[in-house]
Amino acid sequence: MRRYHPGYDFRRAHSIAELAHMAQRRLPHFAWEYLAGGAEEELTLARNRQAFAEVSLLPRTLVPWETPNTRRMLLGREVPLPMAIAPTGYNGMLHRDADIQLAQAATARGLPFTLSTVSTNSLEQIVQAVPDVNLWFQLYSMSDPKVQEDLLHRAQAVGCSTLLVTSDAVLLGNREWDKRNFVRPRQLSLRNKVDVLGHPRWIRQALWPHGMPSMANLDRYLPADQRTASGAAHFIGEKMDKQLSWDFLARLRERWRGQLLLKGVLHPQDAERAVALGLDGIVVTNHGGRQLDGVPATLDCLPGIVDVAKGKLSILLDSGIRRGTDILKACALGADAVLLGRATLYGVAVGGQAGAGHALDLLSQELRLALTLLGQPDLNQLSVSRRAAAGTGAALTVS
Repeated sequence: MRRYHPGYDFRRAHSIAELAHMAQRRLPHFAWEYLAGGAEEELTLARNRQAFAEVSLLPRTLVPWETPNTRRMLLGREVPLPMAIAPTGYNGMLHRDADIQLAQAATARGLPFTLSTVSTNSLEQIVQAVPDVNLWFQLYSMSDPKVQEDLLHRAQAVGCSTLLVTSDAVLLGNREWDKRNFVRPRQLSLRNKVDVLGHPRWIRQALWPHGMPSMANLDRYLPADQRTASGAAHFIGEKMDKQLSWDFLARLRERWRGQLLLKGVLHPQDAERAVALGLDGIVVTNHGGRQLDGVPATLDCLPGIVDVAKGKLSILLDSGIRRGTDILKACALGADAVLLGRATLYGVAVGGQAGAGHALDLLSQELRLALTLLGQPDLNQLSVSRRAAAGTGAALTVS
């Protein structure tokens, strides 16, 4: 399919794909691969998109038009759209203060924003810049109990309502593009250094005047001379708790008074254990295809998880969402909402807060239009059926 690529003006992008093309042109090669790449052969990265393509939409006709209802109850709060910003790390490589800009874009639209442990803006900076943010915090389990407890205390102190524990990134996946671009940790190859010089816009928006940002949530745990990107990366690699287990999650459930979600669920039995522990929600995710390659798409795994967990906790889904119709399909198959990662990062990379907001608006407009054209203006009333598809076996149809 041919696409129109409207230069660098994000306001002229009519899809997430066009924002992605702009981001690829704006960013140096190493930053683009960090944003868009997957693990090994990138089979899971591709499967995440293909799974959405295999679910068809079957519209009804002569349905009188009415304003589509996209409101959902999510973790006890009503949201205008079934979306939240996902936790993503080291966003300052894409745009200065990208985490703040994402929080501003989400808050302006009444949506939750999730901050990563390895963000380039801290919990405190987010709340100072966006006081009314519906802030969720993604926690990496740390082997140092003092650091772990301090992160939890800080999240509580700034009014964080929801904690996500990421379980699928104790070790980093085999991201071969990372090995190609760096000769050693945080040390770009000569080819990539030359490439950076060819991207003056990115240098102005991300590096000037202080250079590469550090991971602000971790700065207080580092010696003053190590509060750099490389220092923080070394710290998180050393301090990540590689013995993360269900026992840890049970203790955290007792410790954390707010909403608690487990991010990293693909197997129905893990969803059942999350229910048994009294968690408030789970995130069905394969980490955007960046961890174990060859696992199913999140949409493939969703029905089995819905069978055992629907109505017992909130079910969110991420990975591969690029269209409003993808959100529609995920909700029809049982997700309460989706988390948006790359889609909004493409926007922030080319337009900061306004670019991230444009990405959210594109998805919102596509979702509302799809509901209207489907002849089902209420997101909460969608139904799913199986049909025989010639040459491909069973397929899912949303109506």
